[in-house]
Amino acid sequence: MIEVQEAVIRRGSFELHASLSVPAGAICAVIGPSGSGKSTLLEAMAGFIPMASGSMRIAGTEISALTPSDRPLTLLFQNNNLFPHLSVEQNAGLGLRPALSLSVDEKRAVADVLSEVGLGDLGARLPAELSGGQRQRAALARALLRDRPVLLLDEPFAALGPALRDEMLGLIDRLVLRREMAVLMITHAPEEARAVAGLTAVCAHGRIDGAHETSKVFANPTPELSAYLG
Repeated sequence: MIEVQEAVIRRGSFELHASLSVPAGAICAVIGPSGSGKSTLLEAMAGFIPMASGSMRIAGTEISALTPSDRPLTLLFQNNNLFPHLSVEQNAGLGLRPALSLSVDEKRAVADVLSEVGLGDLGARLPAELSGGQRQRAALARALLRDRPVLLLDEPFAALGPALRDEMLGLIDRLVLRREMAVLMITHAPEEARAVAGLTAVCAHGRIDGAHETSKVFANPTPELSAYLG
């Protein structure tokens, strides 16, 4: 479970005030205009930006004092950050061991997850030999192998075409929820929120005031959301 309570996050002259709660097994979309603070929230949760005040908890544990590597979460960017000289299975295996000294059981776990994301027969290929959607599947496999309770998605599918984006969203819905992870998904597209997010948080003017049922958010939009949606 993700709990952000009265968090104040500063980036230069910009200040974000955020509160929201996302239970395990739920996807929460964070939607709003560019520059409103969506990515700032994810970067603060990941430990790249310090909080000025407030609280961030995952499964009841305060994470604000933890280093980025010690935080129980995984962040998936639009840029998949695959190493071009490593094969798909090696890139995925980094989610288990950075040195890639995998045991037999760990190699089997890599193969199983690659099969889950639809790359079961492509493990030996290099990233350059994959399509954009396949590269994002490889990055997702690595994220899943880290086995953290929280997944942060910073528009990871924005560069994909509509059909591939829908396919990846469906994959996230099936695989991540099966693992009972809590997911925060930054998006500019309301159709993405409607497709897979049970909860939606609106980010506008440097504020996020809770996560609410997605259908209700769009049925009765706030003035800020109405202005964004046009």
